[in-house]
Amino acid sequence: MTEKYSVRLESFEGPMELLMHLIEKNKIDIYDIPIAELTEQYIDYLDQFREFNLEIASEFLLMAATLLQIKSRMMLPKPPKSKEAEETEDIDPRQELIDRILEYRRYKEVSTVLLDMQDMQEKYVTRAPMELPVHHLPPDNMSMQDLVRAFSNVLAMHKELKIPDALVEPEEFTISDKMELLLSLLNKSGGKISFEDAFHTGNRSELITTFLAMLELIKLKSIRVYQVDRFSEIFIEVRVGED
Repeated sequence: MTEKYSVRLESFEGPMELLMHLIEKNKIDIYDIPIAELTEQYIDYLDQFREFNLEIASEFLLMAATLLQIKSRMMLPKPPKSKEAEETEDIDPRQELIDRILEYRRYKEVSTVLLDMQDMQEKYVTRAPMELPVHHLPPDNMSMQDLVRAFSNVLAMHKELKIPDALVEPEEFTISDKMELLLSLLNKSGGKISFEDAFHTGNRSELITTFLAMLELIKLKSIRVYQVDRFSEIFIEVRVGED
């Protein structure tokens, strides 16, 4: 019984990938490439392609010609230097190839990172942006839930420091005092202020009392709280007459 055997040729996207494969396989120092050895192995790969009747792209042949040219320049004897030439440094014939290999290696490293990001992104399903409808709300549209939500945001911005009761005597605030203060603030501001301005200063207890005073004034129809558009700024305004 005859045993079957198979020969596997690795595929390369281009000549630079083949060069990188040979450099990594033979653990070659990129900055000191044994150009003769690398050229010989490169051409051996091209011969294997021809042996299996595989077409060789012109870019692979161009790289082979480049390697042979560099090899021949490395083998040529160096002419004696003049005094002026001794002061200038010789240009390594391999330098251009080294620069191209380093650039290709950086490109491959970036490509690997981008592919990992793509694999991670494919785990999530995205949706096209949706336009949120904006409704123009009529005056006096603020519900109790909206007011409580707005007041909660105000409290979140006024993080109170904890001070021992023994050092500071707690102040007492009454709803009627805060009602008068709120109306006075409105009168000084032309009858209209923003919601945040009503709770500009004060500790948590004082802010809550001010909020209750505002609700009482709304109940008495002395003020109104409104916003022009959804998600827009909230205003407090003195009510003049009946709407």
